[in-house]
Amino acid sequence: MRFGLAILSALLLIVGCKEKKQTNNLSEGIWLVELNVMDNQELPFNLTVAKKDDGSYKMQIYNAEEVIDVDEIEIKGDSIRMQTPVFEGYLAGTFTENKIQGQFIKESLDRIVPFTAVYGIEDRFPAKLKKTERNVTGIWETYFSPDLEEEYVGKGIFLQEDSKVTGTFRTTTGDYRFLEGILDGDSLKLSSFDGAHAFLFTAKVTDSSMNGNFYSGNHFKEPFVANRNDGFELPNPDSLTFLNEGYDKLAFSFPDSDGNMISLSDKKYQNKVVIVQLMGTWCPNCLDETKFLVDYLKQDSNVEVIGLAFESAKTKEIAFKAINRLKDRVAVNYPILLAQYGSYDKKKAQEKLPMLNHILSYPTTIFIDKNGDVRKIHTGFNGPATGEKYVEFKKDFNALITQLSNE
Repeated sequence: MRFGLAILSALLLIVGCKEKKQTNNLSEGIWLVELNVMDNQELPFNLTVAKKDDGSYKMQIYNAEEVIDVDEIEIKGDSIRMQTPVFEGYLAGTFTENKIQGQFIKESLDRIVPFTAVYGIEDRFPAKLKKTERNVTGIWETYFSPDLEEEYVGKGIFLQEDSKVTGTFRTTTGDYRFLEGILDGDSLKLSSFDGAHAFLFTAKVTDSSMNGNFYSGNHFKEPFVANRNDGFELPNPDSLTFLNEGYDKLAFSFPDSDGNMISLSDKKYQNKVVIVQLMGTWCPNCLDETKFLVDYLKQDSNVEVIGLAFESAKTKEIAFKAINRLKDRVAVNYPILLAQYGSYDKKKAQEKLPMLNHILSYPTTIFIDKNGDVRKIHTGFNGPATGEKYVEFKKDFNALITQLSNE
């Protein structure tokens, strides 16, 4: 209830300014945004502001190689609302020429994170030391929540140039996408913001170890430890999810946004190679996979894809609105059905597909041959932030689809 009232207050602030004429202009160029997370930590990211010919603004958010275009910007008086392009999260607040004070809001989860944005600051993290003797480039065997019941394994992949560090953590459920930061002496700081998630990693580093904390917004924190291990690899993502005994096929029937019930038994999917994508519109790894699938279908029209969305939206109408927004923004060329709304809880999701041993990750990708048999289930997604692993995934994907198509 506390969060709900806070969101209502934020919305009233915006609505209250709707009748005001715009009196302020935003400075064009680089800005530094800092989200207030747990332990009084600041989670930074950079964005640029530019004015279009019609007088409106456009922005770009930067995370290492990732650039996110933000073109839905509403200004009324001294109030501003910046809607991220695909995900529901938005930044809203009040502004002057060189400063924005406000909140990052995700309504479906009742989450609010305060932020401050300041014009003219280019450095994502300020460096206290001019030079660092350490270098974190390489592979790091990582354990999140070590020695706890919630422990899980990850693989850190980093590149350091001078004090700047980029890279990601891969896990069995996906990757933490494009991280960017700094190694300042023995202090490592990495962050990423994409409108769905706001991630911050802080750690003390030696030549061969890391010990730190992972923050997600201002609602989650967990410790992690890591050790250099160039030969480390995660469990095979093709072995983690499988059909329960007694099942050899996948079966479901879920609605699309037009109310049509769609299932694998439909004539359209007979004698076809079909990919079933378990996903959510709130999920950045799912967005990465969706973009990949959209591009792939432009090359191979003989393969069918069906997305099954598991949504946190509180109503069916809001869930379909999010699905349609994703389809419009990414030009999705395959149906996305609503499998669940109100929660993306994986145990509840597994009840919708009882033939699976579990749903461990969004996305999970199920490959079905022309006879309707499940041939492979891939857990998670190694997106563009994983570098060579993404290249390897695409190669394996192409080989499997070619094999199934030729059978």
